[in-house]
Amino acid sequence: MLSRFLCLAALLAIPACQAPLLDSPQSEWFLIGDATFTRQADGTIHGVGRDLPRNSFLVSRAIYADFELEVDLKIDGGNSGIQIRSQLKDESSKIFGYQIEVDPSERAWSGGLYDEARRGWLDSNEGKPAALGAFQVDGWNHYRIRCEGNRIQTWVNGVPCADFEDDVDASGHIGLQVHGGAKTDVWWRGLSITPLS
Repeated sequence: MLSRFLCLAALLAIPACQAPLLDSPQSEWFLIGDATFTRQADGTIHGVGRDLPRNSFLVSRAIYADFELEVDLKIDGGNSGIQIRSQLKDESSKIFGYQIEVDPSERAWSGGLYDEARRGWLDSNEGKPAALGAFQVDGWNHYRIRCEGNRIQTWVNGVPCADFEDDVDASGHIGLQVHGGAKTDVWWRGLSITPLS
């Protein structure tokens, strides 16, 4: 329980300011890309894309292996995702690895497992009727992500989505994505990360 509060406190420590100040050495999170991330007075994180093709990420400095992550999110345009066990080329240019999709399009693959900047889709919602209907386009959605050993599981609003075993990355960074392009407008609140013994 303590770890949940510590992680949440670290996220809420992000100053309510424009994105360039997020990647200061004092922050537990740093920015890759050109999007703007701001913290609202209630602790909600707001990510807004720019009219540039590059994806942007708010990335944890900490490394996580086995854990459960929970967060509420909503998206008012564009595309987003949550990086887990992800790797860095360096702190300024590129993150790659597992991503849990936030997909408000008609395809409806929210909660699916994608390998960002590497192998592409690993476990989509194709052929999963319940998962296809789990994400609510208008309003908040609850994501639960569990990584234990080589197994990655996801739930969107309590509905199982991805369930995949893979041995490529056993640990890595967590990141909040704002997809490239000016349409992306996404909000996160109540982020908690609980390490698993």
